[in-house]
Amino acid sequence: MSFTTLTVLSLEQALTLPFLTYRLAQEGMRVIRIEPPGRGDPNRYVGKNVLGEEGMNSYYLPYNVGKEAITLNLATEEGRHILHQLIARLPVDIFACNTLPRNYRKLGIDYETLRHIKPDMIWVGITGFGPETNEAAYDPILQARAGFMDLTGEPDGPPQVFGLPMVDLGAAEHAYGQVMKALYHRAISGEGSRIDIAMYRSAVSWMVIPIAMYRSFGEMMRRRGNTHPYFAPVSVYPTADGYVYIAVGSDRQWEHIVRLPGFEKLDREAYRHNAGRIAARETLHREMAEITRRRPTEELIALFTEIGVPISRVCTVADVAGDPHLAADMLRARDDRTGVEVALPPPPVMTPFLREQGLQLRFPPRLGEHNEKIYGEALGYAPEHIATLRARGII
Repeated sequence: MSFTTLTVLSLEQALTLPFLTYRLAQEGMRVIRIEPPGRGDPNRYVGKNVLGEEGMNSYYLPYNVGKEAITLNLATEEGRHILHQLIARLPVDIFACNTLPRNYRKLGIDYETLRHIKPDMIWVGITGFGPETNEAAYDPILQARAGFMDLTGEPDGPPQVFGLPMVDLGAAEHAYGQVMKALYHRAISGEGSRIDIAMYRSAVSWMVIPIAMYRSFGEMMRRRGNTHPYFAPVSVYPTADGYVYIAVGSDRQWEHIVRLPGFEKLDREAYRHNAGRIAARETLHREMAEITRRRPTEELIALFTEIGVPISRVCTVADVAGDPHLAADMLRARDDRTGVEVALPPPPVMTPFLREQGLQLRFPPRLGEHNEKIYGEALGYAPEHIATLRARGII
């Protein structure tokens, strides 16, 4: 199957659905985002105005590379009619939305309506809590609801939100997997599919250990800062010039550590087995820190790498962005109009499409940038008709 022959029409805003369609664009699919006329996606106005024009602020740009954009007022009957024409004539292989379920039928985007227009289409709806409820949700709200925040932070401190919008990103990745499964099903059966992704359920599905431990054995996991509840020593340790994270996952690894110069004094019977190290982890962490703070970061990394114990410098975002291991596969999208370039990390697996494109993707679209192209080519609308629709607020 060639993904480059597939068209995705996405009524999207915010982050979770744009991240899904960003991943599909990396596969070579044609992704067309639908936005309401006027201001479009609110994320267009978040972050710095790096292009010097309205609606193209920095926060909007990364997740919208590789896409096209049209405007369409689905609150009008004419707008819904145009959408249904696009579904049939483009034609659309995947339709996706992240609006509240109560708006599906009102906007003419419900699965039953669209599957009658194109029976083999894959329909994707991403919601906070599933199609049965209209409760609104944002990533940090769901981090709080799903228990993520209760597990994040220092033991004696308040719950904390994670540094990335993991519920948004996780739901998008779960949707990506379901889309790929639906495409396979369609390839062998010719049938379309409906996919409903509830962000809350997506997040809770990762809580395997905490929920199993509690429901099965009455064991409640708590916030633990930088440590691990079942292994020690595992934590951030100071160095002479920064920080490292060390993770000891076996007694054999510990045996190697206590043979290193300076670490010999930790060679005690009480620490020989992981259970003993866990029981005394606070003391052990202090003792480890007393040793590591006297050593340069690179020296510790060399010592621990040599004996096969996982260790890493605690990198800044700038460190990661400049990592030579990633440099060759960084993705880029350049705006010919302004010269502004968006640099993006490599995907988890490099796709043939990205290789063929030389790792270059289309620059994020301006609001309604492709109205003339898509309405003209797919529906045969003349420029004068498009101008009239724009003046009437239909597009």
